[in-house]
Amino acid sequence: MNARFITFEGIDGAGKSSHLEPLADWVRARGHTVVVTREPGGTVLAEQLRTHFLHDEMDALTECLLVFAARRDHLKQRIEPALAAGHTVLCDRFTDATFAYQGAGRGFDWAVLTQLERWVQGSRQPDLTLWFDIAPAEAAARRAAARQPDRLERLDEAFFGRVRDGYARRRAEHPQRIVRIDAHGTVSSVWDQVEHEVSRRGWW
Repeated sequence: MNARFITFEGIDGAGKSSHLEPLADWVRARGHTVVVTREPGGTVLAEQLRTHFLHDEMDALTECLLVFAARRDHLKQRIEPALAAGHTVLCDRFTDATFAYQGAGRGFDWAVLTQLERWVQGSRQPDLTLWFDIAPAEAAARRAAARQPDRLERLDEAFFGRVRDGYARRRAEHPQRIVRIDAHGTVSSVWDQVEHEVSRRGWW
């Protein structure tokens, strides 16, 4: 079976979500079943927790516990069963986002996050993480043109600069898994990078 777990990461406004369905179609065209999901979310319980996470004020520890609780249910109810069935899972955000947003952005203890990661996930990690990297100022302009901001999207540019640094740190810790996608260009140029990174692994 060629089951693969691929995650999409980046600061809000990087454009990562625009490439989820195109990649899903690309994999399906090669004869494989694809599950597209997101975090926080992906199950009934996790979607309820997502609503609280995005709209209710809370401190960094509460944010961490909330997203890991949602992640645990997501893994047990959806991700692991899909992978066991031989399906490919594409997920909009996963644990790297928690390290970037709560760890780097909020300044929460990186070591505590690492322990929570082990408790919740065991050895489960994505096979590939596509990190859509973009300057915070450009991401902010894209967000402003696209939608009303949620609780986190309203935070300042300095916060998103720290989040970007958190993604870079996480990539340095996991260089074989996390690849940087330059998200500053056109949708077409970004897609070319995505297709290249997936194709060169020879999974399908």
